[in-house]
This record gives sequence, C-alpha cells and structure tokens, in this order.
Amino acid sequence: MTPRANWKGLLKIAEVTCQVALYTAVSTSERIAFHTLNRATGHRVQRRFIDSETGSPVEKADQVKGYETGSRDYVILEPEEIAEAIPETDKILSVSAFIRCDDIDDIYFDKPYYLAPADPHSEESYAVIHEGLRTKNVAALAQTVLFRRLRTVLIRVQGRGMIATTLNFDYEVLPAGKAFEDIPTLKVEGEMVELAEHIIQKKIGHFNPAEFDDRYEAGLAELVKAKLEGKEIQAPRKPQRGKVIDLMTALRDSAALVAKKAASSSSGKSKATAPKEKATPRRRKAS
Repeated sequence: MTPRANWKGLLKIAEVTCQVALYTAVSTSERIAFHTLNRATGHRVQRRFIDSETGSPVEKADQVKGYETGSRDYVILEPEEIAEAIPETDKILSVSAFIRCDDIDDIYFDKPYYLAPADPHSEESYAVIHEGLRTKNVAALAQTVLFRRLRTVLIRVQGRGMIATTLNFDYEVLPAGKAFEDIPTLKVEGEMVELAEHIIQKKIGHFNPAEFDDRYEAGLAELVKAKLEGKEIQAPRKPQRGKVIDLMTALRDSAALVAKKAASSSSGKSKATAPKEKATPRRRKAS
C-alpha cells in the first residue's frame, strides 16, 4: 500500500517539469510512548495553560502569540498577522543549482524525505532528471514552501528514486568555535600515532544500520512486558569502571586486543570455508 504523501508539487529544472510527492523517510512512531497519569486514580491528566501572574486558567480563544522585547514586555501577534507573514506557496520545487554530492557539510542536513513521481504521467520526466543527476554524480539545490516555511532542499539520487533533504539555514547552525576554542593544540607523533593508525586500519568497516540496536527502546519494552506479566523488575548491572592507565598503555593494549580478535576471526573463517576432506572408500575384500 502506497503511503500518504506529505506534500505534492512540481519539481522544475529549467523547462523540465515533473509532478512529485514527498513521503516521510524517518519516523519515530515505532518508539515507545508514555502518557502522564494521575497516580491516585490512574486517569490521564490534561495540560492547561495558566496565567503566570493570576494563576487562572486561560482558554484557547484567549491565547495569543507574543515576542518578548524586554522583561515582561511583549509584541502581540494576531493569528491573521502571522499568516500574512508566511510566504505564499506556489507548490514549485524550483532547482537553482547543482553541486557535487559531498560539497555540503552534513551539519546542514535537517530532515530527509523520499521524492517520487506523483502520478504515472510524471514517470518519464522523473526518470530523465534522475538519470541526469546519477550520470553527473551531482545533487540539486531547490527552494519551496514546505509546511508553512520557506525551505532549501537538497535532492540526490537513491537507488531508483531520489531523496529530498531539507537544509538548515546558516543562522540556525551554531559556529563550532565556541565548542572547540578551549581544545589545546598538542603535537602527537611517534608510536602513539602509529598505534592509533594500526587500530583504525584493523577496524575499518562499512556502515550497516541493522547492526546497531536501540538498547534504550529494547530496555523499555522489556520493562513494560515484565510489569504486564507481574515479574520482578531487576535493575541491570552497572558496568565496572576500569583501572586508570596511561594513554600509551591503553593504546598498546587496544592494538593487541584488536590483533587478537582479527586473528581469531580469520581462523574461524578459514575453518568454515575449508573444504572437507573426502573419506577414502574402503576396498572390499576379495571373496
């Protein structure tokens, strides 16, 4: 069953147009969700807005947006005024430029969507755009109004389809200088670097998302199951803290452990793949 589209519009590159649809690529709906309950009655509680000065409840009709300009000073914005400030949507995803796929720092990535043809009539033009991006190994930059906000979108090929990732604006990305300014400049060389390079080289691999489990969600699921079955809840053991050792010793121990695991893995594979020796057939005795 085809999922419901989050947005439908027109993908436009110069004079080439294509009706497209955006579909959710990442969802949190499978995560365990909790409700807030009244411990005494077991009933769900409701959230209400309270006036911070009078303590009286404020009904929805009396709630209004306000921008703080100073201590307890606000500019009030009516819903109609906010609506007028939102850019009008023309439902056109207009491509302005093409960039190399690795040209943009992924810190600007916001949320990915699957981009697919909206109807059978658009499949040919979609295929042309897809093949052009794939052949040139580039991504397209486009802008449109998505969900009441003007968004910049990066469109790139993914298998037979395309992914459209909304991008953060420059003012939304905080400069790294503040976080890194206190890191001292240290000169590291010699055996330390060689050991680090050795460990990295031995553990080179490929990203497979199926190999990473969400232990937090799994733990919550087990907790809920145990409560339903009336089982005793056992707190997980806390990992023991290792002894404090110097960096060089830690690197040497790590390199030895990695080498041992690699040798063990290699030995196991060779045993598993080695052809079994054929049994020599017994000769029948002459009668």
